Amino acid sequence: MSGTILTIMPIIFPVISGLLLFIFGNKITAKQRDFTVALALGINTVLTFLSFTGKGGELVLFYLNSSLSVGFSTDGVGMVYTGILAVMWLVVGVYSFEYIEGKGHGEEGGRELSPHIFYGFYLLVMGVMTGVGFSKDLVSFYMFYEFMTLLSVPLVIHTMTKEAVFAAKKYLFYSIGGASMALFGFAVIYAASKGNVGFVPGGIFEGQIPAGYETILPVAVFLAILGFGTKAGMFPMHGWLTSAHPVAPAPASAVLSGVIVKTGVLGIIRVVFYIAGADLVRGSWVQYAFLVISLITVFMGSMLAYYERIFKKRLAYSTVSQVSYILFGIATLNPVAFTGAMLHMVFHAVLKCGLFMNAGAVIHKTGVTTVDALRGIGKRMPKTFITFTIFSLGLIGIPPVCGFVSKWFLCVGALNEELGAFSYVGPAILMVSALLTAGYLFGIVIKAFFPGEDFKVSEEGEAVPADPGKGMLISMGFLAIAAVLMGIFPSAFVHFFETIAQGIF
Repeated sequence: MSGTILTIMPIIFPVISGLLLFIFGNKITAKQRDFTVALALGINTVLTFLSFTGKGGELVLFYLNSSLSVGFSTDGVGMVYTGILAVMWLVVGVYSFEYIEGKGHGEEGGRELSPHIFYGFYLLVMGVMTGVGFSKDLVSFYMFYEFMTLLSVPLVIHTMTKEAVFAAKKYLFYSIGGASMALFGFAVIYAASKGNVGFVPGGIFEGQIPAGYETILPVAVFLAILGFGTKAGMFPMHGWLTSAHPVAPAPASAVLSGVIVKTGVLGIIRVVFYIAGADLVRGSWVQYAFLVISLITVFMGSMLAYYERIFKKRLAYSTVSQVSYILFGIATLNPVAFTGAMLHMVFHAVLKCGLFMNAGAVIHKTGVTTVDALRGIGKRMPKTFITFTIFSLGLIGIPPVCGFVSKWFLCVGALNEELGAFSYVGPAILMVSALLTAGYLFGIVIKAFFPGEDFKVSEEGEAVPADPGKGMLISMGFLAIAAVLMGIFPSAFVHFFETIAQGIF
């Protein structure tokens, strides 16, 4: 198959699969549906990695005018994003079968949408997100980015409770606001570049602001960063994330936190390194504003997570903080820190998907939604909380789990870059955040394993304090093993990301 056909197949296949599931999903049994979804996810994962072997050609779907077109191509950054997407979507999909079919989801016990509707949108979102990753230019990226937002709303609203409906509206409101800022930035970039919005390593402006755009172009770049940062949970546009994650079903929370937020990160990478260019941003007020906001988000998210008592909301605040580790690495405009940011993009997806799956297992089996109620539960759900401990070690940054490697590169890169006070303040805030992360995650581990008293079954008799079924355990175990192996053997990732960095700096 040619490279262009290989590129479009992982976009088309899940979209068609999702549409077919809408039509025929209610006519098949739950086992048949789950098998169909698993098969579709598995095939699409293979198709995604096969697309990486293509010649890197460009496929144009259609033209909007003489200079704007919608189409696809593959490059290193797109491969990283779509690789994360394909693997996490498959693992979380396998995890979800028991969860979505089960009853007694604690706070999620509303009038839920049918499972085949959930999986239909789950597959559609996978397809359009692959389109985001393979977009060849800013207009293609923006179009699929907006499709992703609209199609992911049903994943948030699935339980149909009042809280879920409110969270979905908030998610949509923030997303539209962020997309509007990004669209303004896109319009200015289009005018300044005379219609050239293709992704070029190093940027399209060659380090020079065109005459007449000295004031407005930096503003446009910053608004694009802030707009795409909305999806990444960056302050002050983070409010949707901590509302949507707690009320969505755990599989949706896992992919929202582990993968969908990375779409915002990808948008910022494209704007900074493939449109504006690092040389144009370096030393400007845009870079320093970006550094300030990212560090505020790192600290704020960790502090709010430390004081949060609702289990999934604590993990949501953690996502706000941890994704901004990635944004800080991008903002330094340093190749070593950029390598750390790309590493953390991968590692955070594994760790945070795993943690939300742990939380979902607890809610699914016991109905417990608060941290304080987890006392002694590790004795009743040992496998769940052993993997939770591994993921926590990684997110804190304790070797040999993978999070240590990415945070090391982030700190070293910042220290090696001439950023004034930011070269020292940045790593210091990352260290403080790591201590807070230890507090809000190890606090759960201590409650789960060490107190003498056993976990208490609810008076209503709804709690079933035991590890979940094989599908959920296999998914959590796979990610836990992957987190350790990537921490011990990170060299392949490091080399690949360093190669990407060489092309854009």
